[in-house]
Amino acid sequence: MSIHIPRGTADILPGEVELWQYIEQKSRELCQRFNYKEIRTPIFEHTELFQRGVGETTDIVEKEMYTFQDKGERNITLRPEGTAAVVRSYVENKMFGDPNQPTKLYYIGPMFRYERPQAGRMRQFTQFGVEAIGSSDPSIDAEVIALAMGFYEELGIQNLSLEINSVGCKTCRPVHREHLIQHLAERRHELCSDCQSRFERNPLRILDCKVDKCKEITKEAPNITEHLCDDCSPMFEEVKGHLQRLKISYEVNPRMVRGLDYYTQTAFEIMAEGFGSITTICGGGRYNGLVESIGGHDAPGIGFAMSIERVLLTLKAQKIELPVTKELDCYLIALGEQAEKEAVVLLNQLRKFGLKAEKDYQGRKMKAQFKAADRYQARYVLILGEEELAREAVVVKTMATGEQKEVSVQQLKDFLLEDNN
Repeated sequence: MSIHIPRGTADILPGEVELWQYIEQKSRELCQRFNYKEIRTPIFEHTELFQRGVGETTDIVEKEMYTFQDKGERNITLRPEGTAAVVRSYVENKMFGDPNQPTKLYYIGPMFRYERPQAGRMRQFTQFGVEAIGSSDPSIDAEVIALAMGFYEELGIQNLSLEINSVGCKTCRPVHREHLIQHLAERRHELCSDCQSRFERNPLRILDCKVDKCKEITKEAPNITEHLCDDCSPMFEEVKGHLQRLKISYEVNPRMVRGLDYYTQTAFEIMAEGFGSITTICGGGRYNGLVESIGGHDAPGIGFAMSIERVLLTLKAQKIELPVTKELDCYLIALGEQAEKEAVVLLNQLRKFGLKAEKDYQGRKMKAQFKAADRYQARYVLILGEEELAREAVVVKTMATGEQKEVSVQQLKDFLLEDNN
């Protein structure tokens, strides 16, 4: 009986993995320019972290977490998102003590959610995200949004749209909550089972429901932007002002609340044309109470996360080719027993020069080796026979032109590197 890959996961094979590497490198380069440092947290954490951080009324905690007991009977969860783990590390490692504040971090790594697999939504997926912890300055909200938008733009993704909102704080949210409950009370019984459950615990989450009936019921629901307090309202205006100065177009969507309980004040989503429709490809916002909720001091924070799988699907939908180099620099052909032995040494030297080099390991004839060089898209074929061996030289053939030239082994490095540049 053959063993198959688990549903909702995927192998990333050679030929495709180079696209992942390119995207990951782009994200690292961009974060360095914005002065964000990489952090790597464990793939699994104590379940309580996500219950307290993400929120017990979220779909992630209620339905989607991979949770199990380890041999010490501790409840462990494969991380379903990155922010809670980064904030846990910020508190545990006392990063707030660093004189350079705010603490600006980014991560790239696998996350796990048990949900119905579909295009751009896997049970194991890879997230790229950033977190800026320790500042309530609205300009850093704009910075985080600019970083996310800039990432997509540098990949060549077009037709981006940005939606923003303020979801308030612990001062103004209770006021909006009461108005929302009053509005929904008469039709509470018509809501889906999840929203009926959330009605008392977290009615704001009802606005995020994707069920058509719930969307219709909440169509005229009061907007939280109508109830923002004296802190949240000017904060939101300043964020919008910074975006305007950065020439980042946006639309205010007062119904956007995002799917995680830790969000406060600024919330945003980035959409792109792809997958046959306009699709959300990035989401983020402020989480000013999260640090305190998991045992730290009261520190504000803001961040975003995006799925690399969705980035790739968007690139494909928009027919964008990434400049990924797949060809070899050199393919080495050895003719004769002694040349085969020397080829092992020469191949190693070529690689030490910094060149991508390969040779035959199947004992194939010269014609078959040239075909292999073509498949590898080698720029050069190096031919080492008994005569070349005696002269301490190699025949270098430029595959694009067919030109051949004999080059001494001593001059080979300079010849190839100079021509390679």
